[in-house]
Amino acid sequence: MKFMLIMRDTQEAVEASQEVDFEEIINAMGAYNEVLTKAGVLAGVEGLAPADEGFVVDFAGEKPIVTDGPYGETHELFNGFWILEVSSKEEAIEWASRAPLGPGSKIEVRRIPSQEEAFADYADNEYVKKAVELRTDAL
Repeated sequence: MKFMLIMRDTQEAVEASQEVDFEEIINAMGAYNEVLTKAGVLAGVEGLAPADEGFVVDFAGEKPIVTDGPYGETHELFNGFWILEVSSKEEAIEWASRAPLGPGSKIEVRRIPSQEEAFADYADNEYVKKAVELRTDAL
C-alpha cells in the first residue's frame, strides 16, 4: 500500500524552526529519510520552497484567477511530503509518528490508491487506460 505523508506546519512552527540551527533540521530529516530508505519503505520525498514563492490558481469564476501565495486565510502550510510503500495503515501511522517534527507541526496521512482501484468503474475509458500505462511505465 502506498501512503503520502504530508507535512503541515503552522506559521508559528515555521518561525520557531528559524530559531534552530538549520543544519540540525537537515541532519534530523536526513537521518529520518535514511531510516525510511534502509527499511525499504521510502518511495519518494520532497521539501517545498517557502509559501511566499507559491501561488494559487482559483477556478471559482468563469476564468481561473492566479493569486501569489501565501494563501490568505490558511493557518497551516504544506512544507513537504514523503511517499511510503508499506503493508498497512498502522505501519504508515508508525512511520509518520517517527518524523522529526515539533510543536505546531502535523502530518496528514493519505492512502494512494492504484489507478485500477481509483477508476475501477471507468476501466474501459481510454484516458484511464493511458493513465495506468503511464503510471506503470514510470515505476
